[in-house]
Amino acid sequence: MELDELKSLLNQKLTTAHSGRSSDDIAHLLTRKTSSVIDKLKRSLWIEILSCIVIILGFGYIGIAGSYRSLRIYFSVFAILAIVFLFIVIYLLRKTQALSATSLPVKSNLQMIVSIIEAFMKRYFQFTIGLIPVCVIFSFLLGYNEPMSIPEVDKVTSSLFTHLWQMLLFLGLYIVALSIGIYYFAKWYLRKLYGRYVAQLKECIAELEEQQ
Repeated sequence: MELDELKSLLNQKLTTAHSGRSSDDIAHLLTRKTSSVIDKLKRSLWIEILSCIVIILGFGYIGIAGSYRSLRIYFSVFAILAIVFLFIVIYLLRKTQALSATSLPVKSNLQMIVSIIEAFMKRYFQFTIGLIPVCVIFSFLLGYNEPMSIPEVDKVTSSLFTHLWQMLLFLGLYIVALSIGIYYFAKWYLRKLYGRYVAQLKECIAELEEQQ
């Protein structure tokens, strides 16, 4: 059987099954579908919250017990940023729970959830990308004010780089490669954790509009 014929047969079966259902049945199915998607979205937010807590504890420990002052400052600052981000995610979770508290989520509530999560994803991505140059400059300033000498690292760098320009070129390429990697990872991460569920909610909204 050709692929087009198979798609046509499947669409025909779906259309027949759909026409045999009452409007109440369709509404019930949409309710179950939206509830399932929202539950998965809440789970993603909980994963984000737990990850933030782990990062705060880890960074906070280094910020307090670190051997070098520059490292303590660096990780303390980002621990504070993680705390701020944690409150934002908690707010999103509570907002999502409030909007989905009704037994039958209405279209306006779903649209509001989609709007909030999409705005969060956009700002999340912008913040992640914008943080790259900030981290690089911040690390450079802290390292310049308190240069740390690690014998093992000094031995490797002295054997690999005989001139300063070689090290600078390597650092430049490393930063570019790291930035590209973070860019694509952030896109994949947001899509995996939020984007696919937002897309499913949009499908539910479209189905709700068809029933009106």
